Amino acid sequence: MADDAAPKLINRLLPEDEYTHTPDAAANYNESMYFNVFDHATQVGGWFRIGNRPNEGYAEMSVCLYLPGGRVGFMFARPKISNNDEMNAGGLRIEVVEPFKRLRLTYDGKVCLMPRPFEMANPSKAFRDNPQVDCRVELDYEGVSPMYGGETVREDGVPREIDPEKSFAKAHYEQHVAAKGVFTVAGETYPIDGFGLRDKSWGPRHWSAINWYRWCPINFGRDFGMMLSIVTGADGAPHEGGMVFADGAYDLISECKMDTDWDEHGYQTDLRASVKTGGGKAYEVTGKVLSLIPLRSRRTGPDGTELNTRITEGMTEYRCGDLVGYGLSEYLDQIVDGKPSGMGA
Repeated sequence: MADDAAPKLINRLLPEDEYTHTPDAAANYNESMYFNVFDHATQVGGWFRIGNRPNEGYAEMSVCLYLPGGRVGFMFARPKISNNDEMNAGGLRIEVVEPFKRLRLTYDGKVCLMPRPFEMANPSKAFRDNPQVDCRVELDYEGVSPMYGGETVREDGVPREIDPEKSFAKAHYEQHVAAKGVFTVAGETYPIDGFGLRDKSWGPRHWSAINWYRWCPINFGRDFGMMLSIVTGADGAPHEGGMVFADGAYDLISECKMDTDWDEHGYQTDLRASVKTGGGKAYEVTGKVLSLIPLRSRRTGPDGTELNTRITEGMTEYRCGDLVGYGLSEYLDQIVDGKPSGMGA
């Protein structure tokens, strides 16, 4: 029998959510903004993230540029912060010009320039063996789609109760975007006129809270894109979702089946996805990874267990019918006995 007294849940997203929130009391409170962009003509692209952790006194700052010849420029830092007032840390700054419509991103700092980005599997060695060069990024982002997501709250506006130790985020939204600007790396300039996806999340986060996921943001042009998502929790049950952006609206994905080819390192090289939507559409999508960098997050769990989360970030060329597009294949796995938890799933 259904519990008639159970509170009804709704999805809420307000223009002010584009700005920072008052942090929860949870020690692992995180508020992050993420952007990517890929220029279809030049196959140059990148992604950027600031994750404020004000209750821990630092931010996570990442810059990743995919450059000609398979080179990758990458930087990660944990600059100190004392509040959650803005998205501005470690040389990376994100400004909201007009909520849901226009944002500006700049970076002024260094990147580790790697001709062999697989070396980032051992970060200390990669940073030691490769040059750190000057980098400047200037990008103006424009929302080309509606917003997807928000915060799930009770009908009376009261937030849900969540366990901070098992949380990845309490609120999350995404949007397909266009971006124009320039990358300047070691004196070389790369004009950018492309497409991508951005997201925003806030609430308690541990990277190890998810068993594994596959996240594939894709753009085939200004008017057609996708976000394919398969996420598993601790129980290992996959949850398929995402959306297709077409005809100016989002058609939510009801089924997403994905097969992956792997190399000897356990990194994705190719993928095939069969997608069905709530609107009755079906799509077959293939992806070929052009350049990939492996990243990781490590922490000790409450029971003393050493947790190792690997995130492989692949710039990927996608095909859907006769269309060719670009985006990312981001694969997160817990490394258990030396193997990614979702490999072969």
